[in-house]
Amino acid sequence: MSGNPSWNPSQYLRFGTERLQPAIDLINRLDHPAPHRVVDLGCGAGNALPILAARFPGAEVMGVDGSAAMLAKAAANGFRTEQADIANWQPEEKVDVIFSNAALQWLPDHVGLFPRLLSCLAPGGILAVQMPAMDDTPARHMQAQVASQGPWAADVAHVTRVQPVAAPAVYYGLLRPLAARLELWVTEYMHQLKGPDPVMEWFKGSSLQPYLDAMREEHRPAFLAAYAEAVRPHYPALADGVTLLPFRRLFLIAETHR
Repeated sequence: MSGNPSWNPSQYLRFGTERLQPAIDLINRLDHPAPHRVVDLGCGAGNALPILAARFPGAEVMGVDGSAAMLAKAAANGFRTEQADIANWQPEEKVDVIFSNAALQWLPDHVGLFPRLLSCLAPGGILAVQMPAMDDTPARHMQAQVASQGPWAADVAHVTRVQPVAAPAVYYGLLRPLAARLELWVTEYMHQLKGPDPVMEWFKGSSLQPYLDAMREEHRPAFLAAYAEAVRPHYPALADGVTLLPFRRLFLIAETHR
């Protein structure tokens, strides 16, 4: 979406365990013998930083993000951080691992972005990325639909949806000619959410935020209530109170030539 959302760490981390699992799964697939510099690009609140540090105990692990509020959480855990626009971030020297979990889907121009990130790596370096691939789902469709209706519509008319994450073949075409090794896979997680209207609460911490930023504060409760009502039939609570949220994610690991 357009603009830089004003991330709320507490809301984002409300489902911290579920949001972290894809990062853990990606980190477990990383294979680098001895990286010196590891960067979590779009690190958010820094939840993946301790896991990266445990995976690569000899490396300097740093988090980069555009949100000062998120970085304050990451820095509190003792990790070095850098506030920067991740769309234009450039390391001072080449790094060994660039890891990015659920961040790059916010950025345009993946055709230019992914090869550029690969060029920031040292020989034998690894680019490891996870991005939600949720564009063709009721949860995402209803966001634009509800935003276009109601008293907030004029306020959010300029908010554009983030460009859809491309098909795996697109990233294959971008990276395979440049990489010594490339892995691509898709996983659909079945998140088990609890509490009232958990699907609304989930997206309130992520892709609803640009709409909330754009509208007047007095409209936000009604907008969230309307969105909750719209998605509720698509994600009903089960008999035990759990709501299942199917969440599809695209993963890639690209390794540079030595």
